Amino acid sequence: MGALPVFRWRLAPDGYATRRQLRARGLRPGGQDVAAQLERPRRRRGPLVAYLYRVEEAKPVRPMTPAKWAALAKANTARRICPECGRDAGYVIPTSLGMCTTCAYPDESAA
Repeated sequence: MGALPVFRWRLAPDGYATRRQLRARGLRPGGQDVAAQLERPRRRRGPLVAYLYRVEEAKPVRPMTPAKWAALAKANTARRICPECGRDAGYVIPTSLGMCTTCAYPDESAA
């Protein structure tokens, strides 16, 4: 594969899209290689880079199966269970705390 075409930010020709843009259209790259890239210059650091894929080679997003929905629901439920007290916190446990706020700040909840 040769060098990728590089376009300035917001100046890519029609027919190219980022992963997010493909997803918004209900598409996925579908195994194709990156076709081009966008570069947005920055003052003190290297440029921001976004990879582009060809829209005509993109494939439809695979639909969620009942098993995938069930696995996703189970994973999201597990993120709500406090490892300290074992209760459902009613919200996703912050990774910065690693436990529910009641367990992380026991003095404040007693007041």
